Amino acid sequence: MSFTHSRLPFHRSDGFTLGVEEELLLASPGSLRPAGGADAVLAALETEAGSFAGEVNDGVVELRTPVCTTAAEAAGVLCGLREQLRAQTPVLGAGLHPLGRFGDVRLRTGERYELISDTMRALMRQTPHCGVHVHVGMPDAETAIRACNGMREWIPLLQALAANSPFWYGRDSGLMSARSVICNSFPRAGIPREFNDYDDFTDAVAQLASLGELPDYTYLWWDVRPHPRLGTIDIRGLDAQSSLENLTGLVALVQCLAVHEATSASRRGPATEVLRELSFRAVRDGLDARLLIGGSVRPARDVAHYAIALAGAYAAELGCWDELMLVHRILEEGNGAQRQRCDHAAGGMRLMLQRLADETLTPVLDEPAPMAAVANG
Repeated sequence: MSFTHSRLPFHRSDGFTLGVEEELLLASPGSLRPAGGADAVLAALETEAGSFAGEVNDGVVELRTPVCTTAAEAAGVLCGLREQLRAQTPVLGAGLHPLGRFGDVRLRTGERYELISDTMRALMRQTPHCGVHVHVGMPDAETAIRACNGMREWIPLLQALAANSPFWYGRDSGLMSARSVICNSFPRAGIPREFNDYDDFTDAVAQLASLGELPDYTYLWWDVRPHPRLGTIDIRGLDAQSSLENLTGLVALVQCLAVHEATSASRRGPATEVLRELSFRAVRDGLDARLLIGGSVRPARDVAHYAIALAGAYAAELGCWDELMLVHRILEEGNGAQRQRCDHAAGGMRLMLQRLADETLTPVLDEPAPMAAVANG
């Protein structure tokens, strides 16, 4: 089977625009246990086409922004979409449902989902998982490859900041992002290798397609990838977030870093093996991980402060300075995984689930958790 560059055109974007897709877990009213019925929820929503979508799992609904120019615009759209869900069903913004039972999964029908089910089998039936995809528009294919190569190095930090799935199957996993472990069990997952240019990327897609189980590049589950049809790069390594403020800060950081990588000279980044090691540390330890920056292993918070400073050079022009500063809140108060553990320590699973549900449908956290409590949680 051939899959040539000419069959994979890159549709350029006008400016470094944004698009965000966030997946949220359906929960039962009252108990907040895992729920299904995504198609019924989608049918009851009255909104513009494309704003809500189903996913491969019946217990997940995806919220989609249109093309936006700023993180604030994207967050405003997502806030409105979350509000529309309020009247239909409780939802949780988390990488995994803390009480999801192993194998208790119903997959939706459709050609794409059935192929995923047939080829991935029990891997897709472990438990529903939810992430955030941030698309940043790119002016051409070669710039997209340069940005993708550069963003590989930032994936571990973004995973540490966004970690929000410490519990799985009713127990504390000892990890900060158990969702990432599940996703990394899939084929064509994790941090990809560097690509020499766009032809190198399309050649890799062609070789994979020739094996017979890759209809197109959207079946690549990498943490960052070009998306030629949309004219973007797609950063996919983040857990779903309950806090819209946290999500807004992360989107602003991703956009700024992507612009930095797109407009900087190409450079050889760390080996894929090194980045996957760092990714595991981030998934395991979150903001307590030790990551790599400038050839030196440093605490994740130091790497985050460096990233914010670097991103700040682009934030004013991109109109996201205030939103970028929200990342400091994650560093000060803890990521979602730390808040989950703090709430569980304070009131068990019930309190933790209730706060997850409340925060997912509340634009702003009313009372920030005390720093010491989060750190000790």
